[in-house]
Formats: sequence, C-alpha cells, structure tokens
Amino acid sequence: MSISLLAIGTAVPPDSYTQDEAARVMLGALEPGSRAAKLVHRIYAHSGIEKRHSVIHDLRNPGGGVFIDAEGRFRSPSTGTRNDRYQEEARPLFAEAGRNALDAAPGVRARDLTHVITVSCTGFYAPGPDFHLIRDLGLSTSVRRVHVGFMGCYAAFPALAMARAFCEADPSAMVLVVCLELCSLHLEPSDEVDDILAFSVFADGAAACIVSAAVPAGASGLRLMAMDTAVAPDSETDMAWTIGDRGFKMVLSTYVPRILEASMAGVVDPVLARSGWSREDVDHWAVHPGGRAILDKVRDGLDLGEQKLGAPRAILRDYGNMSSATILFVLQKVLADAAPGERVMAMAFGPGLTVESALLERF
Repeated sequence: MSISLLAIGTAVPPDSYTQDEAARVMLGALEPGSRAAKLVHRIYAHSGIEKRHSVIHDLRNPGGGVFIDAEGRFRSPSTGTRNDRYQEEARPLFAEAGRNALDAAPGVRARDLTHVITVSCTGFYAPGPDFHLIRDLGLSTSVRRVHVGFMGCYAAFPALAMARAFCEADPSAMVLVVCLELCSLHLEPSDEVDDILAFSVFADGAAACIVSAAVPAGASGLRLMAMDTAVAPDSETDMAWTIGDRGFKMVLSTYVPRILEASMAGVVDPVLARSGWSREDVDHWAVHPGGRAILDKVRDGLDLGEQKLGAPRAILRDYGNMSSATILFVLQKVLADAAPGERVMAMAFGPGLTVESALLERF
C-alpha cells in the first residue's frame, strides 16, 4: 500500500529578528570583551542564518514584556512563566499550520480527517493542542488524537511513522500531523559555548502535513517509500534537552557535526540499499538544518555536491532551526522544487544522538 504526504502547510510568528539583532540581545547579558562575548560575535556571524521568528515580542522593544526590561537587560523568567507564554502562543500557530495544510490539499476537507497527531517539545498543557485543533479547524469530535512530546528535532519522523501505520491499518484514514516548537521561549544568556551555539540557531515555527493512502484527483505530493532510525554510538550527552528552573536547557555539543560526519555513510547507505537506491539516485537531500556546521559535515560525510542541499540551506537562512517543525519546512520547499518522479532522502537528528530518515518520491 502506498502512503503519501498530500500537502504541507507552515506558519511562523509575525515577529522576526535578524541574526545581528539576536546577537545584540545575547551580548547585552554578557560582559563586553569577555571570551563569551567574542564567541557570540563569531558564532552568530558564521551561522548561515539571516533571520529567525520568535514569539518573544520585546526583543526589539524592551520594557513591555516578560523577557527584556526597560534597560535592555534579560529578566530570566521562570519556567512557569515561559510555559504560560507557550500556551498562549502555541494554539493559534497550531491551527494556522493545520489550516494551511488543508488549504494546500485539493479535495481534502476538515471533516475528512480521521486522526490528528501533534508534536512539540517546547511546552506542555492539557487539554492540549490536539484537543484544540478539533475546535479551531472544525474537525469531527470523534477524530483520534495522539501527542508526541519531548523528542526534539527528529520528532516529525516518529509522527509520520505513526500516521503511516494508521493508514496501513485503515486505507480510508486521513491523518493530520502538526509540529510546533517555540524554542526562543527558553532563551537564557550563558557564557557556556554549547549554550551559545544552541541559542544562535533555535527559532519558532509550526508545520503540518496530511498523510493518507487515498490520493484525491489532481493532488501532488511525496510518496513515502521507506523509513528508518539509527542511534550514533557514544553520543548520548552531545544532544539533549532537560527542564530547568529558568526554561528548558538545550544541549547542542560542538561535537555533533563531527559525529554526524563520521556516521552518516553507515546510516544512509544501508537505508538506500534496502530500497534498491544509491546516493546517486537521490535528487534532493532534505536534511534537517540543525546548523551550518551540521549541513557542512553531512555534505562532507556523504560526499554530496553543495547543490543537493539547496532546500535545507534556504530554510536555515530564512528561519533557523525550529526543532521538529523544520524538516517539514524543508520538505515543503522540496515539494515545490522537485519534478514528478524525483527522489528525496529526508533525515533529521535529535537527542540520543538519534538519526531518523525517510525515502520519498515526488508525484
């Protein structure tokens, strides 16, 4: 049975900030001329990011919000305060992304959806976004709902695997998957290099897709050919996410790009071989743009031409790393750029260090 991504929709907060503006916020909390300040200048300038979106409204206009005071100093709000903002901001973005996916799927109506899978690791509340999507999108109250939480940047893939299983069990199933992350809510200035690296890339956004075995007339999309998962050896502490008193603490070690470079071929080649593909058969590499160095090392580890990474480079430049939602932004661009019959290798990386991958074909 063929399972397909019929449409992808995305949404971002209205406020966006250049990388220079984001660097100034971080520098405002550090001692001028310190080692940490010098690292901020260097890391932000070479991030490959031009702008990012955020639900923090007071980065540019300090004094009126909970994050920045009137003198431009960071307030360090509690985890509870940050989660309150998550609950306030997440609901409309979940709905906007879901609505945009429905609008992009010809012949699919809200009442056709049988399952909803929501994904997020940057906030919690109940009843959660899966519940509110029923009201906000006008779904049937009998729609089956699942929430995937705290899995990090690769979480869209377990959600897609779950959606595929639902469709294989019931060929009439129509599944909405919505990923949302508000990573900027956990911004906390630090002089630790891993913290500086993490906050130089993370951003806010939401993305949704519709998964089904049934393809309406006139629809185009991405056929899901195969999925796989692997764990890089000796990497458990290099990418992690824990809950602290001043937000969630993200760990993105400087070793992650090197770990990926060393392990990529051993992960990717067997996945391709099981489907009868090789690297040369892949037209588009939809790699999660966790950061510029990550894309560089994946490129080098797989001996790819730079042109193969056009979609992830563009998403990193314009949006940064939105954790689980990011790979769907990349696939949306691939869907727009690819010709029917072209093949796609998608992958994302997260805590563990876990590598999730999928083979897709444009139709």
